Amino acid sequence: MQRYFVTPEQLGESQVVLTGDDAHHIGRVMRMEAGDTIIISDGKERVAEAIISSVAVGRVEADISAWLPIDSEPRWSVTVAQSLPKGDKMELVIQKGTEIGAASFIPFQSERMIVQYDDKKEAKRLERWSKIAKEAAEQAHRSRIPAVESVMTWRKLIAALAAYDLALFCYEKEGGIGGAGLRDAVRAYRENQGKSEAEQLKVLLIVGPEGGFTEREAAEAEAAGAIIVGLGKRILRTETAAMVGLACLMYESGEMGGV
Repeated sequence: MQRYFVTPEQLGESQVVLTGDDAHHIGRVMRMEAGDTIIISDGKERVAEAIISSVAVGRVEADISAWLPIDSEPRWSVTVAQSLPKGDKMELVIQKGTEIGAASFIPFQSERMIVQYDDKKEAKRLERWSKIAKEAAEQAHRSRIPAVESVMTWRKLIAALAAYDLALFCYEKEGGIGGAGLRDAVRAYRENQGKSEAEQLKVLLIVGPEGGFTEREAAEAEAAGAIIVGLGKRILRTETAAMVGLACLMYESGEMGGV
């Protein structure tokens, strides 16, 4: 069943009105008609099943038929902090990360970043990234759309670590024999803090650019409270590392079953 996100103002107690791209998608792309059923979420606390009552150019109206529980969000709130990669790799990280279960994304600048950051293009880029997150959340039947934050400097990211229960700094030098793995770091944290898988955690997953992190960045992150972890013995592409780390965290939270 097709899912759409609307603003809280659009979703009333008995009816929902969809406009713009959503109305176009319903009427022109999906070719839905009166009587068809859709799922609506306000991206916050309400999800409903609705039956379309009218389809017009730029406007679709639907009557609420049932309120649904919010049960598609992970227990752990995981933010992916991704150093800006080149090309459209950030779009891939946001799209697939949203499908896997990321709560939000923080693009940031780091020393070995290849892409040339242009703050004049930031508003347009953020708009596109947010649209990708919305479309991926609809496809994955998420109840909420992950937020995509403005690009942060390295210093600002380091200062933000204190807001999380657990910050994991992915560093390829920890991937060899004897290195600290993500699984061990998470399980040691839960054991030390007396937290079960069922308890909610706010986690920050920090992923470097194509050239990796410098030793200075690793030291600064660790000094700020991050745990340095590896993602295995193989060197992963930056966009792959984000997905692997996120999937591992979803597994450790019990998202894949067992809790």
